[in-house]
Amino acid sequence: MKILETNLKKGFVKVVPETFDDLWHLYNIIYKGDEVYAYTSREIKQDEKYARAKRGERVSVFMGVKVEKVAWDKLLGRLRVHGIICHAPEIVPTGAHHTLNIALNMPLTIVKEEWAHHHLERLETAKKTSEKPIIIVAVDDEGSAIATTTQYGVELKAEEKTRLPGKLEAEKRSTAVKEFFQKVLNSLRQIWGETRSPIAVIGVGFIKNDFVKFLEKEAPEIAKSVVDVKSVNNSGVAGIYEAIRSGVLTKTMKHLRVMEETEIVEEVLKRLGKGEQNVAYGMEEVHRAADFGAVETLILADTMLREAKDEERLSLEQLMKNVELKGGKIMVVSTEHEAGAKLVALSGIAALLRFVLPASH
Repeated sequence: MKILETNLKKGFVKVVPETFDDLWHLYNIIYKGDEVYAYTSREIKQDEKYARAKRGERVSVFMGVKVEKVAWDKLLGRLRVHGIICHAPEIVPTGAHHTLNIALNMPLTIVKEEWAHHHLERLETAKKTSEKPIIIVAVDDEGSAIATTTQYGVELKAEEKTRLPGKLEAEKRSTAVKEFFQKVLNSLRQIWGETRSPIAVIGVGFIKNDFVKFLEKEAPEIAKSVVDVKSVNNSGVAGIYEAIRSGVLTKTMKHLRVMEETEIVEEVLKRLGKGEQNVAYGMEEVHRAADFGAVETLILADTMLREAKDEERLSLEQLMKNVELKGGKIMVVSTEHEAGAKLVALSGIAALLRFVLPASH
């Protein structure tokens, strides 16, 4: 993400999203009630008062909308910001509705009444994180799955189910394995070709190691990108989630947000599972912990902020401010991956505490 200008006195930040991850970050930063300004196209009807309704011409205009809702279109790779026009050239009636389609490399200005610390932190993260995603290849006797990591989760790119003959049918198995590996390589070649990202190969048993040897022989240029080979207990997509959750890919995924979010949610669950008292979840408990200044890290599901009604959002923002003022950290967790779903099941809000709270009466 390029940050072109920041003027917090006037309440605006001007940015250019450069990757799909940047659009995801913006989706988590732009709220109802903010104003967003960008170039857009609008159909202008000639002499709107008297003419019969007929199609007008589309013109490119610089426009601002007061945001009513934001939708993230992952498939088309764009952000749709819908709201009431608050700034436009004279040819456009203000007060009408309009949707800004924010695409990659398109400058936009976001205006807020107040920029929270976690918003600015998120922008800084997006500015720094232009590193390549990681390709995770899960391969074993039952099939394969290839996914790429993103700032918001993992994206499944290819999946192949198979049933390889057993070790007793050596000749049959050898041919089947070769065919299977070739299919996986064909998918991998396409995915790797787009980004030339580092690759981690995971799987149950020894077949993953055989696949790496196959790569070295058949596609040495791709094999050079393999940075890690690790064992997991589950096949396919479940194996990929397991690898992220259990930290076997820590070396590979050092800079990745998903890893951070997964680790922190797992820590909450671990403390709860052990019955420890230095953890809180649910709105009431977390508010109480914040009032005591006990919150070390406040953990929120992104949907809590995005889908909150005005009063709820104000209450949440107040809570976040309270935590930050007392030296606590805030992590907003994406619900696009497994850890986010687990947090939602825990009411969407939790906190790791510096000390145990006194019993409430």
